[in-house]
Amino acid sequence: MSVYHYLAINETGQEKKRRSRSGNRKACASIVACTIAHSRSSTCNTSKKIKLSRSHQLSSKEIAQFTRQFATMLSAGLPVEEALLAVSEQTEKSHFKALILAIRGKVLEGHSLAAALRDHPQSFSGLFIATISAGERSGHLDKVLLRLADYTEQQSQLQQKIKTALIYPTMIILIACGIVGFLLAYVVPKMVGVYAHLNQTLPWLTTLLISISHVVRSLGGYILLVMIVGLYGWRSMLMKNTALRTTFHFSLLRLPLIGSAIRSTNTARFSRTLSILSASGVPIIEAMQISAQLISSIPIRHAVETAVHRVREGATIHASLKQTTYFSPMSVHMMASGEASGTLESMLERVALHQENDMSRFIEVGLALFEPAIILIMGVIVLFIVLAVLLPIFDMNDFVG
Repeated sequence: MSVYHYLAINETGQEKKRRSRSGNRKACASIVACTIAHSRSSTCNTSKKIKLSRSHQLSSKEIAQFTRQFATMLSAGLPVEEALLAVSEQTEKSHFKALILAIRGKVLEGHSLAAALRDHPQSFSGLFIATISAGERSGHLDKVLLRLADYTEQQSQLQQKIKTALIYPTMIILIACGIVGFLLAYVVPKMVGVYAHLNQTLPWLTTLLISISHVVRSLGGYILLVMIVGLYGWRSMLMKNTALRTTFHFSLLRLPLIGSAIRSTNTARFSRTLSILSASGVPIIEAMQISAQLISSIPIRHAVETAVHRVREGATIHASLKQTTYFSPMSVHMMASGEASGTLESMLERVALHQENDMSRFIEVGLALFEPAIILIMGVIVLFIVLAVLLPIFDMNDFVG
């Protein structure tokens, strides 16, 4: 019986030195991620699926970083297992390193890279896995990974751009709510307290302000708690109830600006995903099915899935997608041109770029309109408070008389 010495990395990323007596290396596969060194100097890595908690799921930035580094290593001529080892040595995050070593161990056991990635669906999307699988089948994994790296980096930059754009309006809303709450809870009661000794009827605006201030002081904490619990409960219901979530998504699509933004975002995601998968050698039906699963809006996803059935029955792609009514006429015409000329992949990429540009313009216009709208709302609220406080002073002669 052989003796194996190995370095194990558990789910928290801690390294542990171990030794085991076993008849073969596969007996050590119960370790989360390990590097096995045989006592005769032969080495082997093996692993099993890591069950990552939600806090350890890879972010879009980490996936983009992994894809770019991995593609660079493969382009330099390194084998897959050596490229994975090199990438794992580049990261300092324990959960990220453990995941990469787990994937490498699966590959060393004889599984394909796509099969190893498929064990971690919480970190790698269907697009990512399908593209890797197509690259392995075609023998051009390095080129496919470079294309995938460009896509993941672009998606990461887009998400970062949206998050950055939302910081400023979010701060404005929080500050505005804080200022109004402070005025109603502490400033207004002291200012209107001077009218308490007067036995005269206060203006209705002042009375309303005093009532609102009293509600905020006595029930403000409870109201805030109810709002938080209500939002959490609503979110939980949406996650669990598919029919309710579908109805909610239909309602969002009917809204003038938000509906247009949702359509642009999802059609761009579908078009770019279909372009990447098709260019990577994935059959068009399978590529459309995978692309449809990445659509976040349920009505649009169902419509595209219906279009996939039409394509399977012999219909053209552009005609099937046109019947969904969610793709713009320009997008449909560009797809039709791509199908006729045999350049569908490039046309799909242009469609995605066009929709993404529309989305960027929508964000810019929305932010440009949001700031003056918040300032206007704050001005109205402050004007209401000021008038409510000053009106009794204007009527002071009546109070004294």
